[in-house]
Amino acid sequence: MKYPGKPEVGVGALVISGDTILLVKRANPPGAGKWSLPGGHLRLGETIYEAALRELEEETGIYGAPMGTIGVGELIERDERGIEYHYVLIDILVEPYGGLDSARPSSDALDVAIVKLGEALDLELTNTTRRLLERLTKCGIQTLPLESSITVDGQS
Repeated sequence: MKYPGKPEVGVGALVISGDTILLVKRANPPGAGKWSLPGGHLRLGETIYEAALRELEEETGIYGAPMGTIGVGELIERDERGIEYHYVLIDILVEPYGGLDSARPSSDALDVAIVKLGEALDLELTNTTRRLLERLTKCGIQTLPLESSITVDGQS
């Protein structure tokens, strides 16, 4: 939402299969026309895992299982009117069911790409996706800690 009254929560689904990663070309701002993780808004009453899986399926047709939280970041964009966008972004590592060959763009995605992790950095990525992928290529997915506990209704 442009010019929000408060920060919004967005989720991304980081889907890695072997040495490849699934990306979508965003249809809507912020980041329209750039490559990003499949993702979108968290809905009221929805867990971050549910949101990541829903957005993944809506944008690519891929289903998977959440493995844990891989990163938390934020996007704040300002213009002459003030804060145009403010998102807290939570990225979830998702293990796909089957391969990624059936991925297709739909919903808010103009296109999908399945590329080698290192080659993804050559694409025109959103800034938040670039930072996450740079971390992954530097450290490796195996070394990044996953937060696997989530709280539902006040209980872990």
